[in-house]
Amino acid sequence: MLSHTEKWKALRELAEKRRQTRWPGFENPPRDFDDYVSPYTKGASNVDSPIFVMLQDWGSTDAFADGISDKTRSVGYTPSAATNRNLEARLQEHFELEIRDVYATNLFPFIKQGSISARIPWNRLVEAAEQFAVKQIEIVEPRLVIALGLHCYQALRSVIKNSAGPGKLRIAIADPFEYGTGKIYCQAHTGWGVAKRGREQTARDWEVMATWFAAAEPIHRGGGPRLSLASVPPLGHGSE
Repeated sequence: MLSHTEKWKALRELAEKRRQTRWPGFENPPRDFDDYVSPYTKGASNVDSPIFVMLQDWGSTDAFADGISDKTRSVGYTPSAATNRNLEARLQEHFELEIRDVYATNLFPFIKQGSISARIPWNRLVEAAEQFAVKQIEIVEPRLVIALGLHCYQALRSVIKNSAGPGKLRIAIADPFEYGTGKIYCQAHTGWGVAKRGREQTARDWEVMATWFAAAEPIHRGGGPRLSLASVPPLGHGSE
């Protein structure tokens, strides 16, 4: 296993790769987030957490048309957004943790064009999973990966098992698979997905997952060590 410092060094190198990547039709996050593969990790950066949350994508040009709020810049996500409020509630209810206690990121770390609900081409999701998402799982070495949304789960599974797997959310939720040091579970997206799956059923889905986790590894209440970049030497960004 990698040490805390080794994890951050590897993640900073992967963040630099993301920063240098240019995909037509997509934008890189602002320079405020250069130290992270996805801005979301700025406020969910516990690299020693046994729980890893994988959301699909971070943002869109329409969503940031009026600029990025100070709060979003400070933590990397918008706490008041339904996706994040529901995620916080699920983590608290089933694990007695907050978003800041876990490691969380986005499978697709770039800004897409259009609305927040705009689709990302499948081949780009898989490419992002291969180049950035799976590598973060390998670095952090969690016991549990929570993939929010069917497409997020399918993209990870396509890279890891060479097959997208179930085409329906309810089947994917019941079909977790092992990878590295842990297991990857699919759950309904905590934004629009909860409305489709239903709050009661979503809670039952999380309880099944939490029961497995409790048996696999005792929960460390309150999370482990949080962000500690001071011990990691900066990579030093060159001019663009």
